Amino acid sequence: MRWQIRTADEEVVARLSADASLPRLIARLMVARGIDTAEAAHNFLNPGLDQLHSPQLMLGMDKAAERLRRAIANREQILIYGDYDVDGTTAVVILKTAIELCGGTADFHVPHRIREGYGMKDDVIERAAAAGVSLIISVDTGIRAFAAAETARRLGVDLIVTDHHLPDDHGVPPALAVLNPNQSGCGYPCKALCGAGVAFKVAQLLLQESNRAHLIPSFLKMVAIATIADAVPLTGENRVFAKLGLAGLRNPVNAGLKALLEVATLTARKLTATDVAFRLAPRINAAGRMDVARDVIELFSVKDAARARELAARLNQLNAERQEEERRIFTAVEERLSTAPDVRDTYCLVVDGDSWHRGVIGIAATRVVERYGRPALVLSREDGEAYGSGRSIPAFHLLDALESCRDMFTRFGGHAHAVGFSLPCDRVQALRSALDAYARQRLTPADFVRVLDYDAELPLNEITPALYRNLQRLEPFGMSNPEPVFAARGARVAYPPKTLKHKHVKMRLSVAPETGASSKYVRGFDALGWRMAEQVQNSQILANDIVDVAFTLEMNDHPEFGGLELRLEDITKAVAVHNTVAVSTPA
Repeated sequence: MRWQIRTADEEVVARLSADASLPRLIARLMVARGIDTAEAAHNFLNPGLDQLHSPQLMLGMDKAAERLRRAIANREQILIYGDYDVDGTTAVVILKTAIELCGGTADFHVPHRIREGYGMKDDVIERAAAAGVSLIISVDTGIRAFAAAETARRLGVDLIVTDHHLPDDHGVPPALAVLNPNQSGCGYPCKALCGAGVAFKVAQLLLQESNRAHLIPSFLKMVAIATIADAVPLTGENRVFAKLGLAGLRNPVNAGLKALLEVATLTARKLTATDVAFRLAPRINAAGRMDVARDVIELFSVKDAARARELAARLNQLNAERQEEERRIFTAVEERLSTAPDVRDTYCLVVDGDSWHRGVIGIAATRVVERYGRPALVLSREDGEAYGSGRSIPAFHLLDALESCRDMFTRFGGHAHAVGFSLPCDRVQALRSALDAYARQRLTPADFVRVLDYDAELPLNEITPALYRNLQRLEPFGMSNPEPVFAARGARVAYPPKTLKHKHVKMRLSVAPETGASSKYVRGFDALGWRMAEQVQNSQILANDIVDVAFTLEMNDHPEFGGLELRLEDITKAVAVHNTVAVSTPA
């Protein structure tokens, strides 16, 4: 792993530190994240409802809101057409709840991942029209649903598309209204909303116009979950959603949210974006990956606490099954790569297996990329067709790679770092060869070396509770606001590293003495490395070794042995104690 420091103009850092009365280190972190004025820093550190943009700034909103008001007033049958992931299901809940609060009624449809796949389908619209539905609203889908829009128009059903995905070269579907901040001509300031964020803007306007604006904060919990889970930038309006929504999750009222937090063992702690991303979101996603995503909408809509606990327990079980299936697939992938050098040594890994669960292969592809440092496609062979999901590295545009051999596919789509596709099984080897040749023209072995971006040199003796409190002001962390990573040189491993659950490692790192002081190492911090046991063992890091570490800071709240801890991002043996000059100053 190669370490590189995030750059920040030191003159701008000094000016921001003075103008905003910020510690130099905090100012540096903010400048590195694009926040370089006192006003921007104030808004970033103090997100509030007043920073939400007017929904009417979104192109198409006035027409969509007028049609919704009419449908609610006339008690028309409304269908919300969603998607099966966290973003899609929470968007359904947000819009359905808002419509019902305003006096309307709405049913919903979320597709089955395996049987229906992604996107709006003609047969669903035809059934809705036959059942008397006069208005369909899509959430987190539909921006490329040209055929579905034509079907709706032919059947006399009005269609409102709300989505956040990028339109293609053909523009937007011929719907009654299209709400997407990324469509041409839309001046909405926050282009990076997730699907639930766009749905929330509709809900926000409905609530404001019906004198129910006081209910808007209660919607932010669901928007925060989707915003964090969908990995959109946590800046601007998205930061308001995440910050206020996480605060609301500490005291949930919704029976489903309470039950979900209980099964995720998150009820007695302050929630972070990491908790949402790695403990709540996987349980919500598990329904769409392993079974039927309708359970999610019922979970967040049900009033009965016992039924909510039953549904939450089901999602928890589905997530456990998803984890087991993920382990099974990843183990099979590793076995294949260990015995097939012709597959392992390609510059773009293409690994296929029989009847791997299609709802899990995307997660497996992510793990392959993390393990082998190169683009990876994982395919499941079923009845002559191979269904695949791919993930990539920063240096490789995966969708462009698939475009280079588009004639091989039955279907494909995605973006730079994640794709989905299918093709006949007898073309898999040809795909492997084509992508390997394409990748070799664009990648070098250096691109496979993982790069760790860190924010500053931070000697262990500069770590204080005051510094940690200042870092907390930057939360929540996520895309475009990564958790600060620091580097400390010349620390001593005080005790033999301890392996936890066969894959994690814990150690005690001591602080080097000041120059001219006793040679004895003093003070220290516990350090935990998730999935780093193998790395520490292979590096033969032992007690009394001198190491360089990259880390983030955490607070252990245990009443007996709590305190500041380091979460290791990387660790290497040091040849000698380094005399580095920290770019930070104590908070």
